[in-house]
Amino acid sequence: MSDAPRTPDGDPVTDLATAPATDPATGPATGPATDGPEALGADLPAEAGRRLAKVAALRDQGVEPYPYRFDRSHTLAEIRAAHGDLEPGTETDVRVQVAGRVMLFREQGKLVFATVRDRGGDIQLFVSKGQIGDEGFAAFREIDLGDWVGVDGTVMTTRKGELSIKVDSFVLLSKAVRPMPDKWHGLTDTDTRFRQRYADLIVNEEARRHFEIRHAMIASFRRTLHDRGFIEVETPVLHVEAGGAHARPFITHHNTLDMRMYLRIALELHLKRLIVGGMERVFEIGRIFRNEGISPRHNPEFTMMELYQAFADYTEMIEITETLITDAAVDATGTSVVTVLGPGDASLEVDLAQPWRQVRMIDMVEEATGVAVHPSQPVGELRALAKRFDVPVLDRWGSGKIIEELFEATAEHTLVAPTFVTGHPVEISPLARVDRHDPHLTERFELFVGGRELANGYSELNDPVEQRLRFEDEQAGKEAGNAEGMGVDHDYLRALEYGMPPTGGLGIGMDRVAMLLAGTTSIKEVILFPTLRPEVF
Repeated sequence: MSDAPRTPDGDPVTDLATAPATDPATGPATGPATDGPEALGADLPAEAGRRLAKVAALRDQGVEPYPYRFDRSHTLAEIRAAHGDLEPGTETDVRVQVAGRVMLFREQGKLVFATVRDRGGDIQLFVSKGQIGDEGFAAFREIDLGDWVGVDGTVMTTRKGELSIKVDSFVLLSKAVRPMPDKWHGLTDTDTRFRQRYADLIVNEEARRHFEIRHAMIASFRRTLHDRGFIEVETPVLHVEAGGAHARPFITHHNTLDMRMYLRIALELHLKRLIVGGMERVFEIGRIFRNEGISPRHNPEFTMMELYQAFADYTEMIEITETLITDAAVDATGTSVVTVLGPGDASLEVDLAQPWRQVRMIDMVEEATGVAVHPSQPVGELRALAKRFDVPVLDRWGSGKIIEELFEATAEHTLVAPTFVTGHPVEISPLARVDRHDPHLTERFELFVGGRELANGYSELNDPVEQRLRFEDEQAGKEAGNAEGMGVDHDYLRALEYGMPPTGGLGIGMDRVAMLLAGTTSIKEVILFPTLRPEVF
């Protein structure tokens, strides 16, 4: 049985916020659904005033329009699961107490049909004047779209088979003073949708779907990792040294200690301290903060999952990345097939269950430019190649950084199907181990799907002497003007001196995976409250 709202005769109504002004089965509609601004475009302050007057009238009658609680017996989804197969025209003696927001309201003589919604779905309320009494019926007619109500009644179906609650009594749980936006006229501006996410979620089924997928995806990640023996931990958000990634940090000040601190730009260095401590398999799903631009792929605060596994290297990290994302797709959407944008923004279907390609970064650059590249080349040769392809280069960059820029400019956008790009130059990988076959490259990978980076992992550098040299190179770059460079984390170096076993590490951008599974191209669609410019009131 569909859980879409219905007309009194059981026919579906497509607009959850407002129904058509005329129903072909019942004639012109009356009552709140056609009297308010949702249908007529009335002045919002005037409508708010009308609703506030109802609040005052209720209180004058001794009725509290915002009661403290309501004891419900069932969610609407539970009622549908238990009674969804009732024959049309069936009345039961199954008594339920349910609560929800009024999304649709229709009067037909001595009957009112209302659709209410809770988190799990919608159901119709069948309100009969003969059943609820004159006073109760008059009170129910004062309900506005958007109000929250709790009802007591019995489960039934209409003659056309619409599952309903026959209402014996009701209570107003919260009076909506501001009218809901409707599908056709409200929240058409995307900035308003993201700024007023609460209103967006009320009327936008697609927005609700995005966050259901995100929730299921995160739950899937946790199940997979728990099943593999990983321990979920929490590490500090405030750091003394911003490290673990190349990013510009947010800076704050701790008053009591009179010290500068940074909002974390990565989870990595504290998690690896736990590997040193012998925890062996740890992960964290946490908020990260990077003081960078805003775009369809970037938000200054976002969610990362990082894991570290002792006695592993980057090959295990590649395997677990593929498993985590593929399983999450099936758990969240029921299929391993996702839709991504290909060349010319054409929609392409990709099956994540197929083996994922692995290719070195230097080979991708060669494919795109026709010129073989390697970090061992003189930097002048790579500068000349970058100039040929209009790739800007800074004076302080070495050969490895230029190769990365060439890759991003010429090859990254072509990676539509899931692809592990491997073999990053040492210069751009200060925390990764040198490749055991090539001292100029590292045992590192990045995962790209639909031209977007989703994950980054590597065999972790665990030599404290080499790590100190890498940090010092980073510090020198930072002093030369690289605002995204890392400094020297002395405590982390001390931890490494106690000995960290061979370790594989992985970071996955959870927002971007949610984008992939939800089939959206904007990160704002999968973050409940994305960062926006301040609103002027």
